[in-house]
Amino acid sequence: MRAPTPLAGPRPRWAAAAAAALLPLGLLAAPAHAEPVAETAADLRADLDEILADPSVADAGVVVLDPATGEELYSRDADTPYVPASNMKLFTAAAALEVLGPDRTFDTEVVVPAGYGRPRAVEDVYLVGGGDPTLSAADIDALAADVAASGVRVVKGDVVADDTWFDDERLVDDWWPEDEPYAYSAQISALTVAHGDRFDTGVTEVTVTAAAQGEAPAVDLGAAEGYMELDNRAVTGAPGSGNTLAVDRPVGTNTIVVTGSIPQGGTPVAVLRTVDEPAGLAGHLFEQALEEHGVRVRGGVGQGEVPADLDTRVVADHTSAELSEILVPFMKFSNNGHAEMLIKAIGRETAGEGTWAAGRAGVAEAVAGLGVDTEGVVFHDGSGLSRTDRLTASAVTELLAAARGADWYPVWEASLPVAGIADPFVGGTLRNRMAGTAAQGVVSAKTGTMSGVSGLSGYVPGADGGDGLVFSILNNGHTGPAPVVVQDAIAVRLAEHLGHGSALRTQGARVPEGAPGAETGELECSWELTC
Repeated sequence: MRAPTPLAGPRPRWAAAAAAALLPLGLLAAPAHAEPVAETAADLRADLDEILADPSVADAGVVVLDPATGEELYSRDADTPYVPASNMKLFTAAAALEVLGPDRTFDTEVVVPAGYGRPRAVEDVYLVGGGDPTLSAADIDALAADVAASGVRVVKGDVVADDTWFDDERLVDDWWPEDEPYAYSAQISALTVAHGDRFDTGVTEVTVTAAAQGEAPAVDLGAAEGYMELDNRAVTGAPGSGNTLAVDRPVGTNTIVVTGSIPQGGTPVAVLRTVDEPAGLAGHLFEQALEEHGVRVRGGVGQGEVPADLDTRVVADHTSAELSEILVPFMKFSNNGHAEMLIKAIGRETAGEGTWAAGRAGVAEAVAGLGVDTEGVVFHDGSGLSRTDRLTASAVTELLAAARGADWYPVWEASLPVAGIADPFVGGTLRNRMAGTAAQGVVSAKTGTMSGVSGLSGYVPGADGGDGLVFSILNNGHTGPAPVVVQDAIAVRLAEHLGHGSALRTQGARVPEGAPGAETGELECSWELTC
């Protein structure tokens, strides 16, 4: 088996950013620190009360904790369960590090029926998934090249995609069906193809290019060309006309439907859309790659399982990067598919079952073992896309504080988005928030965003290198971006309290509308349809 490899050929650009993130976060392009402001915890509480008095915030659970002493500097509805959105990923990531370990890798193998020597012809070839959330089309091509190098020249039967390392439940039972076409709600499989440097799983990039006025635009289905069907009902409009394109995958189909109009001469439109049965797409790409490397496939492509009684040999394998590296695109970009694959991997590790039920139980046990009180907490998925999930601000801050004592803490901290850092592989979903404030380059935190749900939870290190603070802000029942503005104001205020960028202190501890930090950044879940 090969040694674990970086995620994308030569050392990807984000890997250097991940390494840099292991340095103290206060060194990451933060504003110059001024002398600490002399103030009391009472001053801080008064300002946080003022910030949270905004009537548009609706329900909010907030805790600010000194992890060194366990003292709560601020608490509001701390034990009230809230829908957490992607703050749930904090628990998934911590459990994955605790159960699987930061050096865990994921294997993908190609097996054929065993024979004597190096037979040129085999009956069937099996592409066997092992839960790798970063397996790329290039990796699949490399596997096909290794099959050819092994001496195989003809597959007399079929290419079989085997994703039975996980169960066949593709979506969490209460995810919204109308979200299914979108990348944040991709189907979960132990054998899936990751797209781009953010490793979005179970998707293809659909590109629509204008033609002559009145004609149908060209539609490229990307990696899924030949795997998905296309229903192109769109037209090319007059130059300068509006763009009304819609790209959909109706529920229960593997068809991309394109409707609306794109102006002649307009910029091509590229969007990610999910595929039905991700393992089928992996098998399709593998069959194409085998043919390109001189291996003839006489049969077709299907999904199945390597027969238990079949004597096999491995002719190619791929080992993913370690979990410590995978955690960067997972947490920085709040990748839902990665979260759910890790949940099932946890279940496989703890109970021998790659299921959500086993994985949820494994997460609950792991975080309880870290000392987190899980009363009022509900784990229904790993990503936070489920509206059945519940977290309390107390539980989140307990987890954040407990993580500091784990040997995997540097990896965990480095995976969190960093406020106001433009490099997306450092700033992640916080790259457009809190820039130019005391929090820039200082606050590292996990965001969470769904319609009516918002959250921000993480760390504020001490300006003098001390323990700093941990915090959690969970908002439910609001409309618009108001909670994000309030969350940023709280994080900035905490950074100021610890002596960061005191000269930048905002009047009244508020972030004015339109100021740096008022942007909402990336949306992570179901806003595309509901907001």
